[in-house]
Amino acid sequence: MTERFDKAAKEWDKSDKRTQLARNIGSAIVENVTLTPQMHVMDFGAGTGLLAEHVVPRVARVSAVDISQGMLDELVVKPSLKGKVAAYCQNILHEPLEDDFDGIVSAMALHHVEDTDEILKVFYDHLKPGGFVALADLDKEDGTFHSDGNEGVFHFGFERAEMQAKLESVGFKSVEFHTVHTFEKENGRNYDVFLATAYK
Repeated sequence: MTERFDKAAKEWDKSDKRTQLARNIGSAIVENVTLTPQMHVMDFGAGTGLLAEHVVPRVARVSAVDISQGMLDELVVKPSLKGKVAAYCQNILHEPLEDDFDGIVSAMALHHVEDTDEILKVFYDHLKPGGFVALADLDKEDGTFHSDGNEGVFHFGFERAEMQAKLESVGFKSVEFHTVHTFEKENGRNYDVFLATAYK
Protein backbone atom coordinates (compact mmCIF):
# COMPACT_ATOMS: atom_id res chain seq x y z
CA MET A 1 0.00 0.00 0.00
CA THR A 2 2.78 2.45 0.90
CA GLU A 3 4.47 1.93 -2.48
CA ARG A 4 1.18 2.66 -4.25
CA PHE A 5 0.79 6.01 -2.50
CA ASP A 6 4.47 6.87 -3.00
CA LYS A 7 4.04 6.41 -6.76
CA ALA A 8 0.83 8.46 -6.85
CA ALA A 9 2.16 11.35 -4.75
CA LYS A 10 3.45 13.69 -7.48
CA GLU A 11 0.13 13.61 -9.36
CA TRP A 12 -2.11 13.48 -6.28
CA ASP A 13 -3.08 17.15 -6.06
CA LYS A 14 -3.96 17.37 -9.76
CA SER A 15 -7.29 15.66 -9.09
CA ASP A 16 -10.12 18.18 -8.80
CA LYS A 17 -12.15 15.55 -6.94
CA ARG A 18 -9.50 15.22 -4.25
CA THR A 19 -9.06 18.95 -3.79
CA GLN A 20 -12.83 19.45 -3.59
CA LEU A 21 -13.11 16.65 -1.03
CA ALA A 22 -10.40 18.25 1.12
CA ARG A 23 -12.11 21.63 0.79
CA ASN A 24 -15.44 20.20 1.95
CA ILE A 25 -13.92 18.29 4.84
CA GLY A 26 -11.83 21.29 5.87
CA SER A 27 -14.88 23.57 5.81
CA ALA A 28 -16.87 21.08 7.88
CA ILE A 29 -14.08 20.85 10.47
CA VAL A 30 -13.97 24.63 10.77
CA GLU A 31 -17.74 24.74 11.20
CA ASN A 32 -18.01 21.94 13.75
CA VAL A 33 -14.96 22.22 16.03
CA THR A 34 -13.27 25.25 17.52
CA LEU A 35 -9.78 25.90 16.16
CA THR A 36 -7.70 28.53 17.93
CA PRO A 37 -4.29 30.14 17.21
CA GLN A 38 -2.74 28.33 20.20
CA MET A 39 -3.61 24.80 19.08
CA HIS A 40 -1.30 21.97 18.04
CA VAL A 41 -3.19 19.58 15.77
CA MET A 42 -2.29 16.18 14.31
CA ASP A 43 -3.30 15.40 10.73
CA PHE A 44 -3.43 11.60 10.55
CA GLY A 45 -2.93 10.16 7.08
CA ALA A 46 -1.95 13.64 5.99
CA GLY A 47 -0.88 12.69 2.47
CA THR A 48 0.21 15.73 0.47
CA GLY A 49 -1.33 18.14 2.97
CA LEU A 50 -4.61 18.90 1.19
CA LEU A 51 -6.51 18.90 4.49
CA ALA A 52 -3.69 20.52 6.46
CA GLU A 53 -3.88 23.54 4.15
CA HIS A 54 -7.38 24.26 5.49
CA VAL A 55 -6.40 23.78 9.15
CA VAL A 56 -3.01 25.51 9.25
CA PRO A 57 -4.25 29.12 9.00
CA ARG A 58 -6.33 28.70 12.16
CA VAL A 59 -3.88 26.93 14.52
CA ALA A 60 -0.33 27.31 15.82
CA ARG A 61 1.08 24.20 14.19
CA VAL A 62 0.23 20.86 12.62
CA SER A 63 2.01 17.53 12.90
CA ALA A 64 1.42 15.66 9.64
CA VAL A 65 1.56 11.89 10.07
CA ASP A 66 1.64 9.40 7.19
CA ILE A 67 3.35 6.13 6.31
CA SER A 68 4.05 7.31 2.74
CA GLN A 69 7.30 9.26 2.52
CA GLY A 70 6.45 10.15 -1.07
CA MET A 71 3.27 11.91 0.03
CA LEU A 72 5.03 13.78 2.83
CA ASP A 73 7.78 14.86 0.43
CA GLU A 74 5.10 16.70 -1.54
CA LEU A 75 3.63 18.19 1.64
CA VAL A 76 6.81 19.69 3.05
CA VAL A 77 7.60 21.76 -0.05
CA LYS A 78 4.24 23.55 -0.16
CA PRO A 79 4.75 27.25 0.60
CA SER A 80 1.39 27.40 2.41
CA LEU A 81 2.58 24.84 4.98
CA LYS A 82 6.20 25.88 5.55
CA GLY A 83 7.06 26.89 9.08
CA LYS A 84 3.86 25.52 10.65
CA VAL A 85 3.83 21.85 9.66
CA ALA A 86 6.19 19.08 10.78
CA ALA A 87 6.06 15.79 8.88
CA TYR A 88 6.39 12.38 10.53
CA CYS A 89 6.67 9.26 8.39
CA GLN A 90 5.77 6.64 10.96
CA ASN A 91 3.06 4.25 12.05
CA ILE A 92 1.75 5.71 15.30
CA LEU A 93 0.13 2.40 16.19
CA HIS A 94 3.64 1.10 16.86
CA GLU A 95 5.60 4.33 17.27
CA PRO A 96 3.52 7.03 19.01
CA LEU A 97 4.45 10.68 18.76
CA GLU A 98 5.86 12.30 21.89
CA ASP A 99 3.48 15.28 21.82
CA ASP A 100 -0.02 15.64 23.19
CA PHE A 101 -2.45 17.37 20.86
CA ASP A 102 -5.39 19.73 21.12
CA GLY A 103 -7.05 17.96 18.21
CA ILE A 104 -6.66 15.24 15.60
CA VAL A 105 -8.05 15.52 12.08
CA SER A 106 -8.11 12.91 9.36
CA ALA A 107 -9.50 12.61 5.84
CA MET A 108 -10.19 9.23 4.23
CA ALA A 109 -7.46 7.39 6.12
CA LEU A 110 -9.35 5.16 8.58
CA HIS A 111 -10.50 2.65 5.96
CA HIS A 112 -6.80 1.97 5.29
CA VAL A 113 -6.18 1.05 8.97
CA GLU A 114 -6.86 -2.61 9.74
CA ASP A 115 -7.40 -2.20 13.50
CA THR A 116 -9.69 0.82 13.86
CA ASP A 117 -10.36 0.07 17.53
CA GLU A 118 -6.66 0.36 18.29
CA ILE A 119 -6.09 3.52 16.24
CA LEU A 120 -8.98 5.24 18.04
CA LYS A 121 -7.33 4.31 21.35
CA VAL A 122 -4.06 5.77 20.07
CA PHE A 123 -5.88 8.97 19.10
CA TYR A 124 -7.41 9.19 22.58
CA ASP A 125 -4.01 8.70 24.22
CA HIS A 126 -2.45 11.44 22.04
CA LEU A 127 -5.04 14.04 23.05
CA LYS A 128 -4.97 16.54 25.87
CA PRO A 129 -8.04 16.52 28.15
CA GLY A 130 -10.87 18.17 26.26
CA GLY A 131 -9.16 17.58 22.92
CA PHE A 132 -11.15 16.65 19.84
CA VAL A 133 -11.10 14.28 16.91
CA ALA A 134 -12.59 15.22 13.54
CA LEU A 135 -12.47 12.11 11.37
CA ALA A 136 -13.80 11.96 7.82
CA ASP A 137 -14.36 8.71 5.98
CA LEU A 138 -16.80 6.78 3.83
CA ASP A 139 -20.20 5.60 4.86
CA LYS A 140 -20.55 1.82 4.53
CA GLU A 141 -20.25 0.75 0.90
CA ASP A 142 -20.09 -2.52 -1.04
CA GLY A 143 -16.45 -2.43 -2.11
CA THR A 144 -17.03 -0.64 -5.41
CA PHE A 145 -15.78 2.80 -4.33
CA HIS A 146 -12.12 2.28 -5.27
CA SER A 147 -12.14 1.94 -9.05
CA ASP A 148 -8.44 0.98 -9.06
CA GLY A 149 -8.90 -1.98 -6.72
CA ASN A 150 -9.00 -2.53 -2.99
CA GLU A 151 -5.32 -3.12 -2.21
CA GLY A 152 -4.66 -1.67 1.23
CA VAL A 153 -8.37 -1.16 1.90
CA PHE A 154 -9.40 -2.93 5.11
CA HIS A 155 -12.91 -1.50 5.46
CA PHE A 156 -15.55 -0.69 2.87
CA GLY A 157 -16.55 2.40 4.79
CA PHE A 158 -18.21 2.40 8.21
CA GLU A 159 -21.68 2.29 9.67
CA ARG A 160 -22.10 5.49 11.66
CA ALA A 161 -23.67 3.74 14.64
CA GLU A 162 -20.78 1.28 14.72
CA MET A 163 -18.23 4.11 14.55
CA GLN A 164 -20.01 5.96 17.34
CA ALA A 165 -19.90 2.83 19.51
CA LYS A 166 -16.18 2.43 18.80
CA LEU A 167 -15.46 6.05 19.74
CA GLU A 168 -17.52 5.86 22.93
CA SER A 169 -15.96 2.56 23.99
CA VAL A 170 -12.54 4.24 23.94
CA GLY A 171 -13.84 7.09 26.09
CA PHE A 172 -14.83 9.78 23.60
CA LYS A 173 -17.92 11.87 24.35
CA SER A 174 -20.33 14.14 22.45
CA VAL A 175 -20.03 12.15 19.23
CA GLU A 176 -21.68 13.79 16.22
CA PHE A 177 -21.84 12.97 12.51
CA HIS A 178 -22.23 15.24 9.51
CA THR A 179 -22.44 14.36 5.82
CA VAL A 180 -19.74 16.51 4.23
CA HIS A 181 -19.26 15.20 0.70
CA THR A 182 -20.81 12.93 -1.91
CA PHE A 183 -18.76 11.23 -4.60
CA GLU A 184 -20.64 10.72 -7.88
CA LYS A 185 -18.78 7.89 -9.54
CA GLU A 186 -18.64 6.78 -13.17
CA ASN A 187 -20.35 3.54 -12.15
CA GLY A 188 -23.52 5.53 -11.46
CA ARG A 189 -23.24 5.11 -7.71
CA ASN A 190 -23.03 7.83 -5.07
CA TYR A 191 -20.81 7.45 -2.00
CA ASP A 192 -21.27 9.69 1.04
CA VAL A 193 -18.45 10.89 3.28
CA PHE A 194 -19.13 11.64 6.95
CA LEU A 195 -17.28 13.76 9.46
CA ALA A 196 -17.32 12.31 12.98
CA THR A 197 -16.45 14.72 15.79
CA ALA A 198 -15.91 13.73 19.42
CA TYR A 199 -14.10 14.94 22.54
CA LYS A 200 -11.83 13.45 25.20
